Amino acid sequence: MAPAADREGYWGPTTSTLDWCEENYAVTWYIAEFWNTVSNLIMIIPPIFGAIQSVRDGLEKRYIASYLALTVVGMGSWCFHMTLKYEMQLLDELPMIYSCCIFVYCMFECFKMKNSVNYHLLFILVLFSLIVTTVYLKVKEPVFHQVIRHLQKRAKCCLFNSMASPRVMYGMLVFTLVLRSIYIVTWVYPWLRGLGYTSLGIFLMGFLLWNIDNIFCDSLRNFRKKVPPVIGVATQFHAWWHILTGLGSYLHILFSLYTRTLYLRYRPKVKFLFGIWPVILFEPLRKH
Repeated sequence: MAPAADREGYWGPTTSTLDWCEENYAVTWYIAEFWNTVSNLIMIIPPIFGAIQSVRDGLEKRYIASYLALTVVGMGSWCFHMTLKYEMQLLDELPMIYSCCIFVYCMFECFKMKNSVNYHLLFILVLFSLIVTTVYLKVKEPVFHQVIRHLQKRAKCCLFNSMASPRVMYGMLVFTLVLRSIYIVTWVYPWLRGLGYTSLGIFLMGFLLWNIDNIFCDSLRNFRKKVPPVIGVATQFHAWWHILTGLGSYLHILFSLYTRTLYLRYRPKVKFLFGIWPVILFEPLRKH
C-alpha cells in the first residue's frame, strides 16, 4: 500500500479505502495513478473485439457476456485508479465478482446442449453476487488487501470482514475455475493443457507481482527515486498485475470457448493477430 504522503490532483482528496504503491499524480494532474490506469486498456479493448466477433459468429450469449464483463472490469478499474474515489472503487471491485460468476457459469455449462440454461446455477451465482455486494457495502473494509500488514502487526483479522471483501470472494471463484479447468485438461481434453495452463500461469505471475507491490512498496518507491523514469515504470507492479491478469482472464475465455465449441463439434483454432494477439476461430463440421 502507498504511504500517506501523496500529492493531490484534479480529483481532489482520496476517498477510497485503498491507495496503491504508485505515486499519486506523478505523471499528470488529471490521473491519480497513471500507469495503474492505462494498464487497464488490455482488459477493455481486446474483449470488445472478442464480443463483436462472438456476435458475428452467432455464439451463445454467455460468451458475449464474458467478453463484455471483462471490459466492464477494465473500465471500472480505470475509473478507480484515475480518481481514487470510493464510488469508483466499487466499480473496480464488484464487477470482478460479477464477471467471475459469468466465467464459472460458462465453465460448468460447457458440456450441455446448445443454448441450454441452468436456472439453478444462475440463481446460486446471482444470489452469491447479491450477498457479497450487500455485505461489502455495509462493511466497507477490504481486509484481504491488508491481511499481510495485519499479520505483521499481530493484529486479529475479523473473519466476517475478511469474507466481506470482494477480492476474497473473487479468489474463491478463481479457485473454483482453476479446479474446473484442471478437470477438463486432465480428464476431458488433455490437448488443451497448453492453453489452460498458460492462462493460469500468467494469472499467477500477476498475482505474485501484486503481492510484491504490496509488501515492498516503500522499497520500490525509494528505488524509483534513484533510477531513470523508464526503469521506474517497469517496477509499477500493480500495473503489471492488470496486464497479466487481463491477459490471463482473456485466455481463460478462449479456453472456455474452445472447450465449448469442441463439445458442439466445431473446429476451433487459436490464431494470432499480427503474430501477437490470440483469437479463436472456428467453423461447424460439415454435414455429409
